[in-house]
Amino acid sequence: MKEVDYIIVGCGLASIAFCEVLQKENKTFRVFDDQSQKSSIVAAGLYNPVILKRFSEVWKAKEQLAIAIPFYSSLENKLDISIDYKLRILRRFTSIQEQNKWFTASDKPSLEDFLSTVLVKNDNDCIDATLGFGEVLHAGRIDTKMLINGYRDHLKENDSIEETTFEHNKLQVLSEFVTYKDIKAKHIVFAEGFGVKQNPFFKEIPLTGSKGEIITIKAVDLQIDYAIKSSVFIIPLGNDLYNVGATYNNDDKTNTPTEKAKEELISKLKTFLKCDFEIVKHVAGVRPTVKDRRPLVGRHAVHKNLYVLNGLGTRGVMIAPYVAGKLFQLIENNHALDSEIDVNRF
Repeated sequence: MKEVDYIIVGCGLASIAFCEVLQKENKTFRVFDDQSQKSSIVAAGLYNPVILKRFSEVWKAKEQLAIAIPFYSSLENKLDISIDYKLRILRRFTSIQEQNKWFTASDKPSLEDFLSTVLVKNDNDCIDATLGFGEVLHAGRIDTKMLINGYRDHLKENDSIEETTFEHNKLQVLSEFVTYKDIKAKHIVFAEGFGVKQNPFFKEIPLTGSKGEIITIKAVDLQIDYAIKSSVFIIPLGNDLYNVGATYNNDDKTNTPTEKAKEELISKLKTFLKCDFEIVKHVAGVRPTVKDRRPLVGRHAVHKNLYVLNGLGTRGVMIAPYVAGKLFQLIENNHALDSEIDVNRF
């Protein structure tokens, strides 16, 4: 049997972040992934420390950003790719009341670093924004598709990934280790996203799942290098291409794009975009969401060498490096998890 310290199931943002922790700590591992889960691939990839619907701070935003920014920078160097794009995010105001709420929020100690107090006036004829914008600071976009594809290549080069479906019924759990086919490991971490619903060991965790759909448009006249948040996001990709999203559907758990969602995005986009555009792509994926909007991290209640790293929801880019480190400290040093993320809170 081949012996490793860890088996990891899944290869999305959570898995990549955990693999990086393991490599820095000189731990050996084997990844299993069949690319069935699409939420990380189709994610908008924004790291945004502010909830722009109600102008409030994202949970532990400062701590997460302090870890995430150097994490993605190190991955760029390691994989020799560009994935981190610093990006202005402008929140379109639809009323004077919204403007007032923005400036009130910017006075809060938890938000003063992230909300600019300068009203940004609109100078683009393609955008309807007569009341201007508020600017979010310290934001950006991670090209999640580029990251995951690049990281998979890295794992292949190091013979650390098996691109097959993990067969849970072939996992043998013993007191001191687990075995899976010809591999023996001290621990196994399931980072399967919504796919955990097919996992007999963790299928009961309260992961609700929310399907999200995004369209990519080509708008030659738009010419913006910043993101706009209104009823939907517009995120520049370069070459006159922009991602527009996203939808939220708690009933449909498939990765199939729908006409209904596309029409919803187009309708919302046209409320403030005043130039011609064409749709060049339409993708969907099920986000691993939780009702209390906190990750699901921790140890199985019975099997002490089984762990879960899941529930990153809509903010996986920011949360993944933070929770990966917390899980490692739990496993290797028995450091207690924050009760807000511990899967056993349920």
